[in-house]
Amino acid sequence: MARQTTSLIYEDLRLVDSDRLRRLVRMGAYEGHTGGLARGKLQANVVIVPRSFASDFHQFCVRNPKPCPLVGVSRAGSPLLPTLGDIDIRTDAPQYNIYCFGEMIHRKTDIIDLWRDDFAVFALGSSLTVEAALAEKGIKLRSIGCGKALPKFRTRIETHGVGPFGGEMVVSMRPIRRCDVDKVRVLTARFPHAHGSPIHVGEPTIIGIKDLMAPDWGDAVEIMEGEVPVFWASSLTAQDALARAELAISITVSPGHMLITDLDARADAGAFKVY
Repeated sequence: MARQTTSLIYEDLRLVDSDRLRRLVRMGAYEGHTGGLARGKLQANVVIVPRSFASDFHQFCVRNPKPCPLVGVSRAGSPLLPTLGDIDIRTDAPQYNIYCFGEMIHRKTDIIDLWRDDFAVFALGSSLTVEAALAEKGIKLRSIGCGKALPKFRTRIETHGVGPFGGEMVVSMRPIRRCDVDKVRVLTARFPHAHGSPIHVGEPTIIGIKDLMAPDWGDAVEIMEGEVPVFWASSLTAQDALARAELAISITVSPGHMLITDLDARADAGAFKVY
């Protein structure tokens, strides 16, 4: 189906269910950020690599479960992820980044013309999954709905490398009221496939971040009086490892533009299977 040019407003989509939201994305009716949408459903980052690198990348995710919680894997050559929903990965994320030898060369709203029979698809749980749950508990996130992508930072925390994939862990940051930090820890721990609880709270230099107003990815968010910076492991760790590997071609979803799945965000680990 040809992608349409209609643009829908973010606020109008807050109550849209996952299947309908994905169909709107597939038609080109929504190309924006997904944080706070599809309440209760798992959002996923996506990495697509040639089959010759699939085994190493799979093991990289297995060895680094906090930043790379693996929730789905396709068969080589198949763009479908049936265990996650009625999904065609060529069209069902709002935006994709295309990499050539580690450099992002293009951003697209579908990858139909780039699809190859030797591609393998990996879906990694995203912390955007929990934003609606936090909002329901009265924990307001100022970055939601403002057209901004979460600030993300490369840390000095080393990952466990496998083959060509390695490097430092990437984290996302959200300003949280000091009085809400304990509540946030408990709530996000219930979502292990969306990175779970924070890896760090407070002083950013402890994990190697020099300037909160200069994120490596996304948009800067100021820390207001009474707030503290809270950091979660990010699946952008996998994208950074992918760029470092300098594959001839690889594809990811754009930061903040996740794949919406039909899975319960709080499903037990046994509910997530590869195809």
